[in-house]
Amino acid sequence: MNHAINFILESGMSLSLLALIYILFLRKETFFRLNRLFLLGSVLFSLVLPFLKFQVYGANPVLLEEITVTPYRNLIEAVTVYGKDLSGSIEQAILSAHFVILVYLLGVTFFLYRFLFRVGDLLYTIIKNPVQRCNGFKLVILNYETSPFSFLKYVFISQSLQKDKNHQKMIAHELEHIKQGHTFDVIILELFSAFQWFNPFMWMLRNSIRENHEYLADQAVLNSGVNQGLYKKLLLNQFAGYNFEIANNFNYSLIKKRIKMMSRIRSSKFANGKMIFGILAAAVLVMVFACEQKESFEMTSASENKSMTVTILDEKLKIEGAVDGLEKIKNLLNESSGFEVIYDSLGNVVLAEKAKENSKELDSQEEVFYMVEDMPEFPGGENSLRKFISGSIIYPEVAIKKNIQGKVYVSFVVTKNGSITNARIARGVDPALDKEALRVVNSLPEWIPGKQKGQAVNVSYTVPIHFSLSENS
Repeated sequence: MNHAINFILESGMSLSLLALIYILFLRKETFFRLNRLFLLGSVLFSLVLPFLKFQVYGANPVLLEEITVTPYRNLIEAVTVYGKDLSGSIEQAILSAHFVILVYLLGVTFFLYRFLFRVGDLLYTIIKNPVQRCNGFKLVILNYETSPFSFLKYVFISQSLQKDKNHQKMIAHELEHIKQGHTFDVIILELFSAFQWFNPFMWMLRNSIRENHEYLADQAVLNSGVNQGLYKKLLLNQFAGYNFEIANNFNYSLIKKRIKMMSRIRSSKFANGKMIFGILAAAVLVMVFACEQKESFEMTSASENKSMTVTILDEKLKIEGAVDGLEKIKNLLNESSGFEVIYDSLGNVVLAEKAKENSKELDSQEEVFYMVEDMPEFPGGENSLRKFISGSIIYPEVAIKKNIQGKVYVSFVVTKNGSITNARIARGVDPALDKEALRVVNSLPEWIPGKQKGQAVNVSYTVPIHFSLSENS
């Protein structure tokens, strides 16, 4: 369900932005073929965008719910932390509102049924009426008044219009729809509209593509040598009859718009430059939705009340804030040492031996994911995970005596076989609290491993453990 909502949201936002760009900058231009490519490209791009994932910066690990520990009794504090992508919070809100999901599914069902009904209606019309095989298409003769329209390789025309000396021009218009494959555009749009029925920009884009089809067909007929004045008159005379919305109707667009577009001066080649707005919008959408965010964390010295932000950028450290923290960062990165530099509760730098018991490390060449299609699951779910940690952890006596409390962040990796590796302190408070938090995380039982494209993979997590000396904290 999460993946479906993510797809609907991201594709909908992409469609909305690109449709808005078309309406503001390209709709009135006369390069119809290029406009068609832009419109269809917008639909295709919006369909593909949710599946694109590029890791530009190191991604942030999954943050589990906070666990509060006291020396009196272990309290479990439910703090929901959403993902850092733009649609994450919206996705969670929708998942929690079952009524919204029900209304959406009812809408999808209605529009899919309407689409199938219209296709069935057209097929029934073909079966019910006489069909003439012509060169490259089939002509369906209708016994009621209607303007000509086309669907796939079928052209539908009223029997009375066959007597009109200009009916060949009407058929020529419909043949252009067939030659240019406009029916396939319409089918794709109808299906996509069913899943984006709530999005007004989807309907605007749909109407724009249908209008563009008419402009393309009109342009082709006029380029064949048909007199423009006669053709305009023909358009006005054929506004009548029942219309199949899924078909390419001779009078589908407002006649006034089509006539106005015929009379419009051709757009200059420089107007093609407006396409750059669409390209820039696509680039922004890829950056927002497909690129992982850079990894950053904040370190605070309690004694000096100074804060500095460390960001990993292109395999380099960018440090903002306290300048004197540079040497501290260098010490923290001294991986060759058997010790680690951490802060105690007073903000002092403490050199402590790294915890070795029960610690396991992945091979450096092993790939670690941060978000996958099927996330790892603790046996019994997250509630069981919180109960296990809160039930296993022991508030250190030395920390109680010294009145030390705070929140310890422990990062770890759930491997392909479900075991816990690479457990380390992402942000510590005091050596005693850090060591206890690390001990319990290393003792976690095996998880159900995460999967990406059906394959078990390594997934990174972070769990905050809040040590509190107050029952009400």
